[in-house]
Amino acid sequence: MTTTTDTIRLAERTRHIGLSPTMKGTIEAERMRRQGIDVVDLGAGEPDFPTPPHVTAAAHAAIDAQFTKYTANPGVTELREAVAHRYRDDYGTSYAMDEVIITAGGKQALFHAAMALFGPGDEVVTHTPGWPTLVEQIKLAGATPVIVRAQPGDGFALTAELLLSGVTPRTRGIVINSPGNPTGALLSEAEARELAREAARRGLWIVIDLCYEKLIYDGVPHNLPKIFADAMRDRVILAGSASKAYAMTGWRCGWMVGPKPVVSAANALQSHSTSNVSSITQKAAIAALTASQDCVTEMLHVYHRRRDQVLAWLAEEPRLRCAVPQGAFYVFPDISEFLSPDGHRTSLDFADALLREEHVVTTAGEAFDAPGFLRLSYATSLERLREGITRLIRFATKGS
Repeated sequence: MTTTTDTIRLAERTRHIGLSPTMKGTIEAERMRRQGIDVVDLGAGEPDFPTPPHVTAAAHAAIDAQFTKYTANPGVTELREAVAHRYRDDYGTSYAMDEVIITAGGKQALFHAAMALFGPGDEVVTHTPGWPTLVEQIKLAGATPVIVRAQPGDGFALTAELLLSGVTPRTRGIVINSPGNPTGALLSEAEARELAREAARRGLWIVIDLCYEKLIYDGVPHNLPKIFADAMRDRVILAGSASKAYAMTGWRCGWMVGPKPVVSAANALQSHSTSNVSSITQKAAIAALTASQDCVTEMLHVYHRRRDQVLAWLAEEPRLRCAVPQGAFYVFPDISEFLSPDGHRTSLDFADALLREEHVVTTAGEAFDAPGFLRLSYATSLERLREGITRLIRFATKGS
């Protein structure tokens, strides 16, 4: 007997979430490459740099030493201590080893936080344009996401007033991504202090996604861990990752830092789902966190040059309006002047046609609850960026 999806009864929770919307272009681009088409990929959400040699060497050494068995579920002691020491050295915070758990990327750390802290009847504030996983994880926990909208006229900056505007008597917490995907916008230190004071007064939880914490430009201060820890240490969760800072997206290594009871709950969740992060990855992450951070600085300088050049190239077409990102490796131009006012040509249609006709991969703003915008990643070479933006402008202005 053949079973179809129409006859399969899935759990209710699966009806309220969707597949990550950023994958469609990647799949189509791969199909085109197999046909020999020259595709310019400006959709990548990962560094184009190789993992630093000293990090891969540590992984090879782990394999050679047969460090290939299970480890302690929350991670090996040396790695948990390395995370705590990294935050101490970078931010001046103080966390013990039992306040750190190593996770399969920052995404799992955020998932643990949602599952440990939020549930039915709770409201959780987060912001848009934003990474869709944050909203989906809140829903998976059974809570209700309350979304506040940052404005392009303010460079999509996050403010205490904006985030607190979504708070009601049912609010349990606020989830923040800074620097943000897709905008590169920040929660400034001044706004963080104001938000921390008010969140502490109201007894709210703050969860901070720091995936891009090492990719901040122009020396802008961004010590969110210290600001929130000083004001409300027992109600703040930090989710970090080796992925973006050390070009380790495929290694799947992140961490949660926070109060011991929450970390213990995350440890229990992880023990019944994925168990420990790969033993080999853990040894590589130790090398990344404890060795010289010059490799991070070098990558940041390259991203900075790319950002400035991409903004200059986009400015060749004045109708492509773009805020200056303060972090991460994306620009998020407004393409609304090239769309149909009646909605017959959306930014999703634009991105699909751009891929089909000019073979440029981008991510439509709809993926981030921001129709009318287009996310471009500059995690690729200047040569490919120049080619991609040339094709983008040619496509946008065709027939105008």
